[in-house]
Amino acid sequence: MFKNVRLYRLGRPFGLDADTLEARLDERRFRPCGPLETATMGWAAPLGDGSTALVHAVSGCFLICSRKQERLLPSAAVAEALDERVNDLETAESRDVGRAERRRLREQIMAEMLPRAFTRSRRTLLYVDTEAGWLVVDSGSDRQAEDVISLLRETIETLPARPPAPRMEPPKVMTGWLLNGDAPSDFQIGDACELRDVSDTASLIRCRGQDLGSEEILAHLRVGKQVLKLALSWDERLDFVLAEDMSLKRLRVGDALLNELDDGDLEPAARMDAELAILALQLRELIARLDAIFGLVGDEDAVGTPAPVPQAEPASASASASAPAKVAPSAAEPPPWV
Repeated sequence: MFKNVRLYRLGRPFGLDADTLEARLDERRFRPCGPLETATMGWAAPLGDGSTALVHAVSGCFLICSRKQERLLPSAAVAEALDERVNDLETAESRDVGRAERRRLREQIMAEMLPRAFTRSRRTLLYVDTEAGWLVVDSGSDRQAEDVISLLRETIETLPARPPAPRMEPPKVMTGWLLNGDAPSDFQIGDACELRDVSDTASLIRCRGQDLGSEEILAHLRVGKQVLKLALSWDERLDFVLAEDMSLKRLRVGDALLNELDDGDLEPAARMDAELAILALQLRELIARLDAIFGLVGDEDAVGTPAPVPQAEPASASASASAPAKVAPSAAEPPPWV
């Protein structure tokens, strides 16, 4: 279901039940682009076009889905048409076309081309965990996630939520796991990582399909490189790549949990319900575990009842780490509140 996870901590209890949230989302239900619109964004059914419900509730979580549609109008095509229009004018009237007139001609050309432009849509799933107080977005980029959060904030009028700000620096903790071999027992190191030189942030090393305990990898860490991303398996339940901003990429549910969904008689809606129930429960426990290790939530941010933390080694292992459509890149640091 979810391939990526970006986390946002709710500043206070969500406060809306499923019916109220459904009514609010219906006011911003998705509609296709008009002839002269470059993009539209709204809420769509999370269970697909065969359903009309905008909220799917299970296990204290509200699954919703945003949909954004954009008209594809390549800038190169606009520029080519503009050059032809300008050239025709200059030839016919024996004069130069000024900057202001070129701008008006460009707007005119775009108005003529937009109704004939192709469209593409992108759906983004997210859910609100009302029990643990987290907002979970299936997005691989900050910009896409921020767009969805902004839409939700506009829809329900208020949404105090912010990304985690770990007290323990994730690069140092993950570097210690590799360099000292002291990762908590419920986390197994995978075969992929991304390393950065602390003295030269432009220097990156990406490894896949590698033994991360090999001398080659350790040598990079000993000279000062730090782990930005690390492939992990948690308690044989979830596989993912943990990034320095605490986002999860390449998320995959463990085979043992997937076997619980092997009933071929499940209807699509029932299967979605089961998948969400399993994923939300596992992510709730994983987030609690990451909080115990990295300190994701300060006392002033605590919302709801914390999920039980799986029995495992204490988070002291992290303290021993002494080694040093168009999606724009996100800012280096997220704003304190989004």
